Amino acid sequence: MAESNKMKEMPVNKLMVQMGIPMILSMALQAVYNIVDSAFVGNMRVGSEAALNALTLVFPVQMLMVAVGIGTGVGTNALLARTLGQGNSKKAAKVAGNSLFLGVIIYVVCLLFGIFGVKAYISSQTVDAEVLEMGVSYLRICCVISFGIIFFSLFEKLLQATGRSLYSTIGQVVGAVVNIILDPIMIYGIGPCPEMGVKGAAYATVIGQVASAVLLLIFHIKLNKEFEHGAKYMKPDGGIIKEIYTIGLPAIIAQALMSIMVYAMNLILKFNPSAQTAYGLFYKVQQFVLFLAFGLRDAITPIIAFAYGMRSKKRIQDGIKYGLIYTVILMILGIVITEIFPGGFATLFNAGPSREYFIGAMRIISVSFLFAGINIAYQGIYQALNSGVESLVISLLRQLIIILPLAGIFSVFARNGQMTVSLIWWAFPITEIISCFVGYVFLKRISKNKVDVLN
Repeated sequence: MAESNKMKEMPVNKLMVQMGIPMILSMALQAVYNIVDSAFVGNMRVGSEAALNALTLVFPVQMLMVAVGIGTGVGTNALLARTLGQGNSKKAAKVAGNSLFLGVIIYVVCLLFGIFGVKAYISSQTVDAEVLEMGVSYLRICCVISFGIIFFSLFEKLLQATGRSLYSTIGQVVGAVVNIILDPIMIYGIGPCPEMGVKGAAYATVIGQVASAVLLLIFHIKLNKEFEHGAKYMKPDGGIIKEIYTIGLPAIIAQALMSIMVYAMNLILKFNPSAQTAYGLFYKVQQFVLFLAFGLRDAITPIIAFAYGMRSKKRIQDGIKYGLIYTVILMILGIVITEIFPGGFATLFNAGPSREYFIGAMRIISVSFLFAGINIAYQGIYQALNSGVESLVISLLRQLIIILPLAGIFSVFARNGQMTVSLIWWAFPITEIISCFVGYVFLKRISKNKVDVLN
C-alpha cells in the first residue's frame, strides 16, 4: 500500500517530480525509436533519400497504432487511479483486465490492416516505385508485429496509475537499447545478419517493442498488488469499457488527429517531395520535444484523478499549478535546443536535398512548442477531471479545424511561386496560440464547476 499512500499523502510538488521524471524519460525514449530509425536509414549506402521519404509516409500509421494503445491506456490510467483512490480494489481488477481484452481487439485490427491495407495507403501518397516498395515493406512488418507497442502502452499506464512510473521507464529503456543495437546490425548487415535496409529498421523497432512489453508484463504481475490479476478479469464488462473510453476516447482522437494531420500535410506538400521529406524528419524531432509534455501529462493525469477521487481540492489545485509550471520549463528547454542546433539535426538525418527545408521548418515551427506543451497539459487536466469533451475540442482545433485549412491556404501561395514553402510552417504557431487561449477558457470553467465546489 506504500504506493497508494504516496499518491494520497506525498506533497504534490514532490510527487509530480518523482512520477514525472520517469514518465518524461519513457516518452522521450519512445520518440527515440523513430528518430533512430531515420538516422540509420538516412545513412544507407543506396537509396537513403527514398528510404527517408518512405519512413515519412508510414509515420502516420505508426502514430495511429500508438494513439489507440496510449489512448486506451490513458482511459485505463485515470479510471484505475480514481478507483484506487476510492478504495475499490475489486473494480480496479476489472479495469485492468478489460484494458488487456481491449488490447487484443486492437492488435487484431492492426494485423488485418498490415496484411490487406498497407499498399493502398502508401500508394495514395507517392507514385515513386522505390518509395512505395520500401514503405510497404516497413509498414507491413510494423503492423503484423504490433502487439509489442500495443501491450507496452497498456502495461505502462497500469504501472503509472499505481505510482510505479520508474518501472515503465525501465521497460522503455530496455526496448530503446535493443532497437539501437539491432538497427545498424539489421539495416547495414553486420556479422552473420544479412543487409536488410528498411526491413531491418522495421524488425529492429518491433523487436525492441516486444522486449519492452514482456518486461512490463512481468513488472505488472509482480508489483501491482493493489488488485488481483487473472484471465477472469479480462471478461468484457460493458460498463467498465464505456468508462475507459469516456476518458480515453478523447485521448485516442487527440493522438489519431496527429496521424491525420501528418497524412494531410504529406498530401499538401506532395508538390515538393523534398519539403515533404523535410516535414517528416522535423515532425520526429518535434515529437521528441512534445513527448516530454506528454510524459509530464501522464504524471498530471493520475495525480489529479487520484485527488479528485479523494475529493481533495488542495491537491487538485496543486496538481494543476505544478503541472503547468513544469510543462512551461520543459518546452522552453525544447525551443532553445531546436533553435540553436537545427543544422546538427539535419546532419544526423543526412537530410541531403531536404536540408534547407528541414532547417526552415525547425526555426519556425519550434516557436509553437511552448503553446503546444501547455495545450497538452490542459488535456491531461481535463481528462483527470472527467472532462473529455473539452480535451477533444482542443485536439480538433490544434490538429484539424485550424491547422489544415491554414496550411492548405498557405500552400496555394507556395505552389504558385508567390511565397516560399516556409509560409506553410507558420500555420503551426498560429494554430497553437489560438488553441491555448481556448484551453485557458475551458480550464477556468472546469475549475469553477468541478474543483471550487469541493470541500
